[in-house]
Amino acid sequence: MAEIVISKNNVPIRLTDERWLHIVENHDDLAGYYDEVLATVEEPDYILQGYRDAKIALREIKKQKFLAVIFKELSKKEGFVITAYFTTKIRFDKEKILWQKM
Repeated sequence: MAEIVISKNNVPIRLTDERWLHIVENHDDLAGYYDEVLATVEEPDYILQGYRDAKIALREIKKQKFLAVIFKELSKKEGFVITAYFTTKIRFDKEKILWQKM
């Protein structure tokens, strides 16, 4: 099964069981954050340009601590979550911001 949310570019982004397992195996601190991962893609605070056409959706969890969700939009009709993690190391002066919540 896969949950699907809509990105800011109006692309359906799926989070498969396989990807979720990968995320929590590598980042066990995310175990209770399934809904927040989906919400971060759908309603981020920022979207940054990632590596090789990936996008990074960011949502501030607490001051200077972000939930980062890496996802890819393959076409206007399909995309998927690659991984997710918590980070405090966002340097907005060094990143290309694609979208920002106003």
